[in-house]
Amino acid sequence: MKHRILVVEDNQPNRELLCDWLEAEGYEALAAENLEQAFAAFKDQPPHAVLLDVQLGSEDGLSLAAWIRGEPKLQNIPVIAVTAHAMVTDQERVIQAGCNACTSKPVDFKLLGKQLERWLDRAAKLQPSP
Repeated sequence: MKHRILVVEDNQPNRELLCDWLEAEGYEALAAENLEQAFAAFKDQPPHAVLLDVQLGSEDGLSLAAWIRGEPKLQNIPVIAVTAHAMVTDQERVIQAGCNACTSKPVDFKLLGKQLERWLDRAAKLQPSP
């Protein structure tokens, strides 16, 4: 089964780059350019993980992470912030908002791949047995 990864990124070239990379790595990539599209992506079949831009134009991407953590059926979905704001205080804010990890732009795809694999493995172990 392919993991579905939601990329929430308002910058089109960055969104396309992340989606192309995910597909090359064997994932199914879903794309959202704003919070409205991101919330809609959870309606039918929630993604297995989210790559989240923290600053989506005038919107705070971290509100999506907080919402995911507040939803019992979604709270184990890994959220990895992908942000240009990579100072230690920024990273602390990202983690406190509910993200599992934070990676800075420009993206180190080797590091992002390891983070994604780690958190997907951890989420799989938290799934209840049928």
